[in-house]
Amino acid sequence: MTELLKLAALFFVTALAEIIGCYLPWLVLKQGKSAWLFVPAAVSLAVFAWLLTLHPAAAGRTYAAYGGAYICVALLWLRFVDGVALTRFDALGAVLALSGMAVIALQPER
Repeated sequence: MTELLKLAALFFVTALAEIIGCYLPWLVLKQGKSAWLFVPAAVSLAVFAWLLTLHPAAAGRTYAAYGGAYICVALLWLRFVDGVALTRFDALGAVLALSGMAVIALQPER
């Protein structure tokens, strides 16, 4: 269980770095914010790429499992940054995504 929590935490930090790295350019391009936001966006995306290298599994398996965490972090972003209320379908999707992440990430070694 401790391994799952560590892995989930790493996935969630990785997802946050990716979302920030994509959200800042969105602010520039869609809301006319300062182009200087591209600088922290690039740093955030570099941190995202580095964090992906810290995952112990093969790259493809890491990306597949990471998708579940990304979905949950994106929904949290939707709620707390965009201010949109989540629905029961959002919650169900998050549970399914996290379940998929756990199945992929915690499969027995061969």
